[in-house]
Amino acid sequence: MEVLAEVHHRDGYPVNWPDRPADWLSSGARLGAWVAEFDGRVAGHVALYAAGEGDVAPTRWPEGPTAVVSRLFVAPWARGHRLGALLIGRADAEARRRGLHPVLDVVATDTAAAALYERLGWRLLATVEQRWGPEQTVTMHCYAAPR
Repeated sequence: MEVLAEVHHRDGYPVNWPDRPADWLSSGARLGAWVAEFDGRVAGHVALYAAGEGDVAPTRWPEGPTAVVSRLFVAPWARGHRLGALLIGRADAEARRRGLHPVLDVVATDTAAAALYERLGWRLLATVEQRWGPEQTVTMHCYAAPR
């Protein structure tokens, strides 16, 4: 939770801080979750989920079943060591092992995350407006992993 709090404070991810961060990290139809360590400390996290309510990217992938890469973050002090790429690669490998194609949604204002996905060859599928509550609408980019 400490790393997630650091990321939220610095980068605003997650956009809405959860009441129960541990539950937020472990909720839903999770297919797997992994952490990265750097210098003996937890430095990042990623999870893989079955598509759920509110996931847009799976609806934009026309070529078969998907898995959603989610809850990806790397501690500010551990960036620049390819941990984000390694975490995404691990989730991607697990999705493919299950016969699923990895997709994800990212808030459009998270330009660093979008740049990472694009450097790794992920393809932008769509940009959509998504309602997160009565007074909150966010622009989301939907990405798919390379084939």
